Amino acid sequence: MNKKISIIWSGCCPDGSISVKNGSILQMNVVSGTGKADGATFSFESGIECKLAVEVENAALENGAGATIVHVRTEGSPFSFFLRDICSQYPVYIPQYGVIVTTGEDTRSFSEIRSAIESQATLSRLETIENEPEESFDNAAASTRDMQCYTWLGVSRDIRIFEAGFRYISYNGSGREVWDWIKPKYHGTDVTLPELGGASVKYDYFAGRGLGCVQGLERWIEEGNLPILNARHMDDDVCYTAKMFVTNEKSALIMKNIHGTNILVADQYSYGSMLTEEQNRKKDTLLESELERDEETVIYLRIEAINMAKAPRYSWMRIPQPNVHSLPDLSKIKPEYDGAAGYGSYKEDKVFLIATLNGKPVPQREMAVLLKPGEKAEYVFKIPHRPISGLRAELLAETDYQQRLEECILFWKDKLGDAAKISLPEKRIDEMMKAGILHFDLVCYGNEPEEAVAPVVGVYSPIGSESSPIIQYLESVGKNDLARRAIMYFVDKQHEDGFMQNFGGYMLETGGVLWNIGEHYRYTRDIEWIKSIKANILKACEYLNRWRERNKREELRGKGYGMIDGKVADPEDPYHSYMLNGFAYLGMSRSAEVLAKIDPKESACIAAQAEELKGDILTSLKNSIAECPVVPLGNGRWCPSVSPWVESCGPVSLYADPGMWFTHATATTRDALCGTMYLLMQEVVKPDELFGDFIMKSFSELFYLRNVAFSQPYYSPHPYANLKRGEVKAFLKEYYTNVSSLADRETYTFWEHYHHASPHKTHEEAWFLMRSRWMLYMEDGDTLNLLPGIPRAWLENGKQISVQGMMTYFGPLDLRVESDVSTGKIKVSVKIDAPASRLPKKLIIRLPHPDMLKASGTSAGEYCKGTETITVDNFKGSIDFDVRY
Repeated sequence: MNKKISIIWSGCCPDGSISVKNGSILQMNVVSGTGKADGATFSFESGIECKLAVEVENAALENGAGATIVHVRTEGSPFSFFLRDICSQYPVYIPQYGVIVTTGEDTRSFSEIRSAIESQATLSRLETIENEPEESFDNAAASTRDMQCYTWLGVSRDIRIFEAGFRYISYNGSGREVWDWIKPKYHGTDVTLPELGGASVKYDYFAGRGLGCVQGLERWIEEGNLPILNARHMDDDVCYTAKMFVTNEKSALIMKNIHGTNILVADQYSYGSMLTEEQNRKKDTLLESELERDEETVIYLRIEAINMAKAPRYSWMRIPQPNVHSLPDLSKIKPEYDGAAGYGSYKEDKVFLIATLNGKPVPQREMAVLLKPGEKAEYVFKIPHRPISGLRAELLAETDYQQRLEECILFWKDKLGDAAKISLPEKRIDEMMKAGILHFDLVCYGNEPEEAVAPVVGVYSPIGSESSPIIQYLESVGKNDLARRAIMYFVDKQHEDGFMQNFGGYMLETGGVLWNIGEHYRYTRDIEWIKSIKANILKACEYLNRWRERNKREELRGKGYGMIDGKVADPEDPYHSYMLNGFAYLGMSRSAEVLAKIDPKESACIAAQAEELKGDILTSLKNSIAECPVVPLGNGRWCPSVSPWVESCGPVSLYADPGMWFTHATATTRDALCGTMYLLMQEVVKPDELFGDFIMKSFSELFYLRNVAFSQPYYSPHPYANLKRGEVKAFLKEYYTNVSSLADRETYTFWEHYHHASPHKTHEEAWFLMRSRWMLYMEDGDTLNLLPGIPRAWLENGKQISVQGMMTYFGPLDLRVESDVSTGKIKVSVKIDAPASRLPKKLIIRLPHPDMLKASGTSAGEYCKGTETITVDNFKGSIDFDVRY
């Protein structure tokens, strides 16, 4: 099939060539302007508008893969398009290039077509968001999924945790649970018991009469941030309130009594772990001593049934029992319950439950208790991680629930006590920023007091990429020692050749880890630690450079030359991906920075290698953007797109090349979650330069819903670029939409995917928390930007924002903002406790007035009405000032 098109330039006289994929040029002629066309080449010498007529033969214009793509190559503005996309009603218009592509039959001039497009008054997705009211959690939650999730509870550092869930909450996407339940886990792995024939154990229980027409269940975590789980169920007139927490079997819950679990043993029970032969041998020697302890972890569960009626009412209880729905065959040991002692057991030395009712043994497994008005029945259940002996059970039975609860509260509060102090006017976000610290602490597994810890990501072993936001949030809130120990997980497990790989065949961990080392140094300036791991840093950089050398082949010029290759996520995509190479560049760049003081020669060498890699990435990216088909924006303009790796001729989800790309519940995984967007965060492409603009605009139109990516949305780092570009409304749209749809709204636990895959996913939670950190402050060279992403609602009259001791590249930050807009004033106090040589040269503080008023004056700095910011030059370490309205 043949098709005629016209290409019109305005404001320039281009010269270049045209090639066609899946078709060929039949003829090409200059229509307007002074120039010539010769075969596949053309050149213009003059003309207000330069118009080229092209006819393509043997074109593939139907839907499906393998469609004809036309490549227009000019020196400054090369681009490509699907030939089938060209029509006169919606012509391709790329204003940055001053070019329009329309059908051959369209006789309109460039200016006429441009005027017709601009008269439509339609908006791109980013423009639409900018014209909408600022997003809020409540508004987003009204339109998004409510993803309830079960909860992990433990004692920190120790893989002997418990999973707790409630009736009708999805369990691993495999349906809904009838019972309330508690499940002992070795991190991501179920605990199995020989007494159950090797089956996984799950303790089922039920408070109340059963599932009815009203769910009547609410859950929350203690004080909004502690890993102590509460639930309340109203069964008509009887209120059942549950509280559960994990502590030690015998000793008080304090850090000196925490042994933790060695990182190699923790890996044994994590999904996707990759241990070398030597690591496996070492793990095997540790396994028994790490798991066979004389003290188990124990979950305490108290359920209070209170009669809220004015007449007597019955309450019901089914006490915890193992595997109610999946008991082993009768030839195995059956669980028994001794009502006189209040013990559930398989045999005398295998006690799995201690149960009391109002301080006495629960007499039987199922109970109905009559309660007078206002009367309460109190059940207390203690379940060890694995069954214990009768003698140990006697000792456990004597422990006091309230004392253990108070110990547990103090234990977790102490962990918050040595972190930055955060006080925000939005209660949910304030609580989540604190809860996240403890969620990470809970599952950073390792031996106390000083050994490396494994910063696991949900049920999975640590990954150099996915663990990065966990480590960096710990850095931000002043948990720098724990962050360093988390980095040491990767350093201690580094391969002899310098490679770092711990999960699922992923190839991007080395660069990610080097990035984290650099970030830790920026926060702490711990040069002695850098000296101690210098050899590891050099080995890692040498590995990356050897990898690059293998790809310095002439046939890869502009197509991956000097770039490393390999998979970056679950799909087996062993290509020269931009995400992989961006991490390598960022890691090498940070390595040069941290080595500058202790080994200037190696630092300079690595810096040069990093810049060379960056140049190779940009060369291939430029070629990619030129060859990938442009895509339509909602405002009538078109925008170049980009592929996730150099081997593809366009976003793979557009099927420019044949392939089966749908995976992880979305067609856009490779493009949106593992693609070029990372380059904007990895310091390869600036978010506000031309290529950054193309990436942001094409991604927003193709891959996001409400500015949120599909399936595993926190894998997309575009909110970072939104803030760097000053797109605050777009940032807040993603921020609130994402957290309202993927996190449990009551307990703040995150899923990994929208299809209930992988609970307690700390990687997702960490990126939410890093977004919260960016909302409060971001570094930019020698400038510290304060409050670049806060919503206007946070500055309503009487509200305050306060952070104390949050870590920045420039030192620990204290910030206080008090809104008194009823009298036309906002007060600001900023302090950074650091030497003068480390302080930022400039502060930029954004203060968005809740009623969008512009300031009439400020007692310090210079106010910009357009950005609602105050700029303070030559910052001396502290400043207090008022902004007047």
